[in-house]
Amino acid sequence: MDRMDHLEHLDKHLVDELAQVARETVRDELRQQTRKQRRKATLYAASGAAALYAGAALALTVGLVLAVGLPDWAAALITAALLGVAAYLLRGAARPGSVHRPGHDHARGGDAPSAPPNGLGVPYPPMPPVAPGGAGGATGAPGAGTPASGATGPVAPRRDDIDPEAPHRRG
Repeated sequence: MDRMDHLEHLDKHLVDELAQVARETVRDELRQQTRKQRRKATLYAASGAAALYAGAALALTVGLVLAVGLPDWAAALITAALLGVAAYLLRGAARPGSVHRPGHDHARGGDAPSAPPNGLGVPYPPMPPVAPGGAGGATGAPGAGTPASGATGPVAPRRDDIDPEAPHRRG
């Protein structure tokens, strides 16, 4: 019995040691990835600041060129309008699903969203495969679950009529 206790102690010690090594390895890997991401974020921030100053210089240049032939206030107003149009176009380009496909006319009010804003599941619940008039429809419509007049026996449901998420019951 004493020998089994000793082996059990060795197993526990080995498991603890392996867990410690795994923790250190994961910690080191996360530290390296964080360092890389931090450097990338710093470079993006510097790039954005440089682009902001470049855009300001460009707007100033456009304003000064316009001021040669126009009053200063008119040149400033035109420059502001151009920047507003650019901002509007860039905002539209940044929106998901803003790609306009030729030949696809959009209904008034826009299209239904392809996914809900939170990104989970379908935007609207699926329509049940039931004809108007109640469960089963009682209309004799194909796939409604009831036989048409003159048919014998119940109609087997089509593959499209089966809801895979419905609870399964044995009749």
